[in-house]
Amino acid sequence: MKAYIQLTLAQLRLFGRNKQVLFWTLLFPVFFMVMLGAFLGKDTPVTVSGAVIDQDRTASSQALIHALEDHPVLQLKAAQDLDAEVEVLKRGDHQLVIVIPQGFAKHLEARTGPAAGTPNPESRTSTAIKVYYDETNAAASQIGLQLITPIVDGIDKQLSGYVPAIKIEPEGVQSLKLRYIDFLVPGILAMMIMSNNLNGVAAQISSWRERGVLRRMQSTTLHASTFIAAQITARLILNGLQAVIVLLVGYLFFGTQVNGSWLTLLFFIILGTLAFMATGFIVAGLAKTPESAGPIAGFISFPMLFVGGVFFPIKNMPEFLQPLVKLIPISHLTTALRQVMNVGATMGTMWVEAVFLGAWLVLAFIAASLTFKWE
Repeated sequence: MKAYIQLTLAQLRLFGRNKQVLFWTLLFPVFFMVMLGAFLGKDTPVTVSGAVIDQDRTASSQALIHALEDHPVLQLKAAQDLDAEVEVLKRGDHQLVIVIPQGFAKHLEARTGPAAGTPNPESRTSTAIKVYYDETNAAASQIGLQLITPIVDGIDKQLSGYVPAIKIEPEGVQSLKLRYIDFLVPGILAMMIMSNNLNGVAAQISSWRERGVLRRMQSTTLHASTFIAAQITARLILNGLQAVIVLLVGYLFFGTQVNGSWLTLLFFIILGTLAFMATGFIVAGLAKTPESAGPIAGFISFPMLFVGGVFFPIKNMPEFLQPLVKLIPISHLTTALRQVMNVGATMGTMWVEAVFLGAWLVLAFIAASLTFKWE
């Protein structure tokens, strides 16, 4: 027991003395989270800018313009010269240019029967409102086009006096108002757990083996189980400290919170730490030198950052890739942390993630015991 405590304290002192380790394991992920959160985590409203040209200049065309201007997303300005506005559109300063053609009001009147506001069944003519859009900015342009369509349809029904026979009766329900930063913080936490324990263990154990530290430990009465237990304890303390710092920074700077049980969150942090530590021991056993341990660990961890749900939802990936992604541990770790923090999920609903990480832990430790070498 004394040797175990001494090894644990010695490992923690090594972390504290190595300034690079402190930066990369504690400060860099927090800095990364703050930068991404500052740029992408705010509730910045989407806007679509453009110009509207009224060639008809009637009360009907003005009613349509007012309906377009009242929408909070559409930022439209009145213009006169179509060619000039199209040039602005080509430069990327606009996403849309809307043209209300001459004769707009007359076409509406032609569709109205003898009585005002009564549709004329004999008239099937319609007028086209021209919308120029920027194909190089497809996302904003498509949002603008999707917004314009119901506005035009609504003003058309209002001016022509059309009353639909069937209507939609919307009824809102309470839902979670999640931001990108709420998605990001659990992903950053999972990224740190993977990096510290997969990359960190592989590099450190390989370095100790090359320097003969492990060989000298083997020559003493120290048991391998004591050595591994001290490594696990020290890294669990380090990961716990990291988790507190990340969650505290997320709460103070961005207002993120843990909606679920802290015990459930701590359980998955411990389970993820052990699973990636075991993977790190496998890499350390396969790597012949510390120089080769880093690239091997990076080859495993780097793809996980982009396909494991750290920065982007797994459901947004190609369908053929999603079943493969669900076979790697970080995808289940990010899902578990995110569900506990954002949704308040309990262990009863997250048992699949717990079983998968537990199975990965057992299999990885078995493989690590077969590949681990003292010398």
